[in-house]
Amino acid sequence: MVDDGGGRTAAELLVACLEAEGVEYVFGVPGEETLDVLDALSRSERIRNVTTRHEQGAAFMADVHGRLTGRAAVALATLGPGATNLLTGIADAYLDRSPLVAITGQAASDKLHKEAHQVVDVVEMFRPVTKWNTRVGQVSAIPEIVRKAFRVAELEKPGPTHVELPENIAASPLPADPPLAPLRPGRAYFPEPTDEAIDHAARLIAASERPLILAGNGVLRRRAAPELRALARAVHVPVAATFMGKGAMDDRSHLSLMAVGLQARDHVMTGFDRADLVICVGYDLVEYAPSRWNPGGAKRIVHIDTQPAEVDAAYQPEVELIGDIGGTLERLRAVLEPLGVGGRSASERHHAKEILVNADLRTSLLEDLAVCTTDPSYPIKPQRAIYELRRALEPDDIVVSDVGAHKIWVARLYQAYEPNTVLISNGFAAMGIAVPGAIAAKLVHPDRKVVALCGDGGFLMNSQELETAKRIGANIVVVIWRDDGYGLIDWKQRNEFGRPYAVEFGNPDLVAYAESFGIPGFRPASADALYPTLMRALEVDGPAVVDVPIDYAENVRLTERLGALSMA
Repeated sequence: MVDDGGGRTAAELLVACLEAEGVEYVFGVPGEETLDVLDALSRSERIRNVTTRHEQGAAFMADVHGRLTGRAAVALATLGPGATNLLTGIADAYLDRSPLVAITGQAASDKLHKEAHQVVDVVEMFRPVTKWNTRVGQVSAIPEIVRKAFRVAELEKPGPTHVELPENIAASPLPADPPLAPLRPGRAYFPEPTDEAIDHAARLIAASERPLILAGNGVLRRRAAPELRALARAVHVPVAATFMGKGAMDDRSHLSLMAVGLQARDHVMTGFDRADLVICVGYDLVEYAPSRWNPGGAKRIVHIDTQPAEVDAAYQPEVELIGDIGGTLERLRAVLEPLGVGGRSASERHHAKEILVNADLRTSLLEDLAVCTTDPSYPIKPQRAIYELRRALEPDDIVVSDVGAHKIWVARLYQAYEPNTVLISNGFAAMGIAVPGAIAAKLVHPDRKVVALCGDGGFLMNSQELETAKRIGANIVVVIWRDDGYGLIDWKQRNEFGRPYAVEFGNPDLVAYAESFGIPGFRPASADALYPTLMRALEVDGPAVVDVPIDYAENVRLTERLGALSMA
């Protein structure tokens, strides 16, 4: 695309700048105030425009695309209600640390000083949930604004940025002199921790008796899972992951304590209780409050991340290793491995009492899963549903979890083998992310199976994107755990008040609903039919929907078991 004068418009310069940034996808809903941008996009040979059925779906698609690739996609909306519909997805990207650039149209700049149709201050509205945002005030600023929007979005810690483009500026012709062209993206390199900081951390860890690694979202974001796994093996230290850190450690490993983040006393919390030092790697406090695993604030902590630690009374690291996570872990392993931990080598620790105790914690979790793997109950127990889904998918296949009661079961019991194969929103924890998120995941990884795992509440919040999946040929399987209510809130109400209130609703026939989009729908007639039903859905050439009647009575039983554990 030509990016200077010669009759071109500011909107065409904007699109040329997006091309220079390597943008592959623009997700959005068309509007009057973005007509010139859409016209310019129609002539781009590098960018694919994906028209969605709701702006929230567009934002979630850009959000998940950024989380999987580390590169910002674009969510595009018009002014007013189009822009405000983006907000939930933008806020999700903000707290889940996903790079995203939102572009919104606006009325002509000569209307912004007064009351005007559909005009609200979108820039001010977006400011609390973006790393940076601005309104384009003059055409000549577009190259710098776009470069800054992408640079800020993708720098650590990544997140959304926002650019508002008034319609009269978008339609403005470019000046021939001076010519305007996109700025060239550069590359930023991380600083490295000093040798002194590495030695300090190594001495702390070596002197500990029962260290534990807490792996967060940053490990996956920075592609540092291989280095984390190597460190854990080298010194034989167990690893617990946050919900958003699932896959940092292979859950088949005896060193994996699975995920921590349940708002109750789970088995893995005993490991934190016993730990005399916690090595936090790529951990964000928004993922799981430190007061839950360090309630007295007295634990010794080593912080390894791209940014310094947030200030929290329950999170006061003794040493912070700031820089590239993978490189830091490699350097730390090289210093720590000869020292050993607690005066013992990795092979000696393999048989040590504290490691066997941590293995018992892992065994307790796996026993929770195993007890229901052949349970014939119908509606189906969550443990059985998790077991059959894991059995149906390959190690590299992707599950995008929505938010609800099912998220707890996914996080707790679904075993992740590889990084970025279980995507859970747990920073902002936005319902409705799974279906649009799965579409984005399939665009990023067309060679993998992708499952959107939803509750019936979250599914119907963005189920309209089934049409998008059908239209663009996104071969995803939407698995809906149906209980005809907001199951997570029901669970919490029963725990706190002894009864649910205002959480029940009705559902359409979800199989017929899928078929109304021209999409095959399936419903297993028994627990034993679930696995073959999932396999049939995964073999469909195109999107498919599986309606799974679920027995959430297991939620209360889980709480009763964990409650007993917490009092032991």
